[in-house]
Amino acid sequence: MEQLTTGAGTPERTRIVLAEVVRRRDHDRARAELAEQTQVGDALVRGLVRAQLALALRLSVVVAIGLGALPLLFAIAPATSTIKVVGISLPWVLLGVVAFPFLVAVGWAYVYLAERNEQDFTAVVRRPER
Repeated sequence: MEQLTTGAGTPERTRIVLAEVVRRRDHDRARAELAEQTQVGDALVRGLVRAQLALALRLSVVVAIGLGALPLLFAIAPATSTIKVVGISLPWVLLGVVAFPFLVAVGWAYVYLAERNEQDFTAVVRRPER
């Protein structure tokens, strides 16, 4: 409480100042943890980065196995390289035509799953604490 006085020494008015009560919602606290780069916020971000990296590595293995198995197939069964599809040998069809939709499908799956990881991260940040 603060009293203001006039030059004559008599109180003119009394001003009462109360501390503001700020109540943050729980998801605001998590956002603050992220913005202030605290240990909790750092752990949340590291979890997201780890999930995205794990997803990228898993899909890289899928691509490596999917495309890397083709030379192995042709080495183990050389007769498959003599097969013709619409007048084009099978290895060229697999590598030139089938590989592209396969890579597009893996890319689409990565984007979809990465967005889902980000949505899960956002849900954790916005989830009320109990």
